[in-house]
Amino acid sequence: MTIDERRSTLRRFFQRLTASEAELDAEELQRESAECGATPVGVCHRGQTAAVSGRLRTVVYTPRTNLPTLEADLYDGSDVITLVWLGRRHIAGIEPGRQLTARGRIAVRDDRKVIYNPHYELEAPR
Repeated sequence: MTIDERRSTLRRFFQRLTASEAELDAEELQRESAECGATPVGVCHRGQTAAVSGRLRTVVYTPRTNLPTLEADLYDGSDVITLVWLGRRHIAGIEPGRQLTARGRIAVRDDRKVIYNPHYELEAPR
């Protein structure tokens, strides 16, 4: 092992030692997302068709007079994207803390990334 490799290993050790739990969680989510071949949300842009993978942070039913929606914020460690199912009140398995992979076209609503009616695959609970 060269001196540079030792320094790099030592630097990573101290970064992990001093990192907050949120930083470590974000790092783990990014690693898992990359392993399944998903695109990081942080690099997605409007109009792109992408597969994103991460953990649902919030799930909210929004009653509207003309079209109810179910909205879920997916966090992959790099950024948050909102998944919106139009005309749905509830979807079995879509709940906070659940891991999933979603595919669809990226849109932007109120300066936030959104995928409307995404195709999704739930991952086994951990």
